[in-house]
Amino acid sequence: MRDTVKKNLKEEVASYKRQRILEEACHLFFENGYERTTLDSVADCLDVTKPFIYSYYANKGEILFDICQTGIQLSLKALNDALALEGTALSRLKALVESVSRIVIEEQEYIVVYLREEKNLEPQKINDIRQLRNEFDHKLAELLAEGVTSGEFDVENTLLTAISIGGLISWTANWYNPSGKWSVTEVVMHAIQLVMSMVKIR
Repeated sequence: MRDTVKKNLKEEVASYKRQRILEEACHLFFENGYERTTLDSVADCLDVTKPFIYSYYANKGEILFDICQTGIQLSLKALNDALALEGTALSRLKALVESVSRIVIEEQEYIVVYLREEKNLEPQKINDIRQLRNEFDHKLAELLAEGVTSGEFDVENTLLTAISIGGLISWTANWYNPSGKWSVTEVVMHAIQLVMSMVKIR
């Protein structure tokens, strides 16, 4: 029992340290770009040595990969949670758009870095990320197809519409300004209205 507690504590500490590296690196990638950010600058901001970072990540590309995964995995969780809800396809679609839109805004730096810097990943890593995105698109398309079958939606191409909805939501990260004219709630509600017009609610 004592050994298990020690192991769990070590895992929690390691997870926390990895998360701090991710957060600081993501902020620097967001502000300065991936190519102009060095591991030395990440280490300086964390007040640690570069070998400390290497004890958790082999290189800068691994950090970028984890950053790119973060937003998609959070969005996938929100999608799966919405799909698991009871209710109509319409109510679940609204819940999905609201949840994912809030994630995109709350995790803005992660989403922007993913959209802007994915091209810097190794080909296999790019493929891994796109598989996650494809999973999101196809599950959303299945929800749209369910709504078409139930007579709630009028959508000719469910997959293309799903991809368009995902793009609409994720692109919010590129223009949203926390100090700007619109509140988070206003942006989220507008996204819901746009998506509802895309699926032509009956």
